[in-house]
Amino acid sequence: MTTVTTRTVEYPADGLTMIGHLALPAGVDRRPAVLIGPEGTGLNDFQRRRADALAELGYVALAFDINGGRWFTDPEEMLAHTTPLLADPDRMRGIGHAALDVLRAEPRTDPDRIAGVGYGTGGAIVLELGRDGVDLRAIGTVNALTTGRPGEAARIRCPVWAGVGSEDPIMPPAQRDAFTAEMQAAGVDWRLVVYGGALHAFHHPPVDQTVLPGIGYHPRHAQRAWRDVVDLLAECLPVTE
Repeated sequence: MTTVTTRTVEYPADGLTMIGHLALPAGVDRRPAVLIGPEGTGLNDFQRRRADALAELGYVALAFDINGGRWFTDPEEMLAHTTPLLADPDRMRGIGHAALDVLRAEPRTDPDRIAGVGYGTGGAIVLELGRDGVDLRAIGTVNALTTGRPGEAARIRCPVWAGVGSEDPIMPPAQRDAFTAEMQAAGVDWRLVVYGGALHAFHHPPVDQTVLPGIGYHPRHAQRAWRDVVDLLAECLPVTE
């Protein structure tokens, strides 16, 4: 197994001190890099391990923070934080750009070869970076079928892959249709995968907290969605030894 080095990185964004998780592959050379956005609950060890897994594949990976180091266990508190954020593209972009600056400043990062992957709120933030014209090689999202301000999707300069559960009440068919219509009208190279029978947050194992209705873990689809993300990166941002 590849030796992975990890460290905590603190940086300011959205009026908070964010606490991200940086994972570096073995070696000293520059590598392609991936920005990884978390669900609205924040970063936990499961999500930090996503960065570690990508580092094992040869990527520099930063799991960025959106809650100032907090992990929300109360869904109402989480919604009180994320709902206004999701309604404010400029705030989302600010959080994304701050994390992107940290990733680009890492000496191991090839600044011309960066992709963004995000889950839920983190996926919405990655999409806003695309709509802001950031030069990403790929955007991959799960449960983040958000639409942007009119016309701004035309600034997206890379393929977009999106995954969603068929039974997700938070991302219902109407939301899927609005997202795909936006991508199509903008001329984006887009793909949507609908995972049959899956609810919202199907990719995240159960945690010790009260969850909202419509949320549930689907282990088989969680593995498939991860493989789909890795395949997207292999296609658009290959690691060359």
